[in-house]
Amino acid sequence: MDDAEFERLYGPWDGMDPAGAAELMADFGHDWWIVGGYAIEAFTGLRREHEDVDVVIWRRDLPDFLELVRGRYHVWSAGAGMLRPVNDDWPEPHEKSGQVWLREHAQAPWVLDCLFNDDADGLWVSRRDESWTAPLAEVTWVADDGLRYMNPEVVLYHKALQARPKDEVDRDRAWPLLSPEKQEWLRGAIIDFYGEDHPWLRNLT
Repeated sequence: MDDAEFERLYGPWDGMDPAGAAELMADFGHDWWIVGGYAIEAFTGLRREHEDVDVVIWRRDLPDFLELVRGRYHVWSAGAGMLRPVNDDWPEPHEKSGQVWLREHAQAPWVLDCLFNDDADGLWVSRRDESWTAPLAEVTWVADDGLRYMNPEVVLYHKALQARPKDEVDRDRAWPLLSPEKQEWLRGAIIDFYGEDHPWLRNLT
């Protein structure tokens, strides 16, 4: 849906930036990292507009995240076309939820999208391919701002599913800066998961 339709249904976004997310997460005490467009921006150094910042935590740490934001934000589980509060009536996100959204109250904009990542004995598990596991340090990096971001080639691999205009901007900015090895990996990953007819492959040369 377009932005206007989204806002009529769910309300507007006025998302935090990475610095705001870092302030919120300062006392979290567990791993967390940033994915999506801000991860590409951190890698390229090229700014663009963002609707929100996408923060990821381990699914196992969700109870501590909910405790962290208790009393400051209302938490809603999102995903699969469903949006439901996480509260005393529904203490757990709905079963198809892969993330929670935060806002101060019903008349306030959404400020943070927090995604859950499963792990396999402490290893990161890809949301696209559960057979792909890796130590978190292999698929993320720490920028000069001290924040941990998803590796750009992994971000683009995930972005290729929707391939929205903003994803294509991120692709075109990050691709020339990737090493030949990471470019080769990204091409292969898109072919393996999305097929040889994926339109991005024409641009990854």
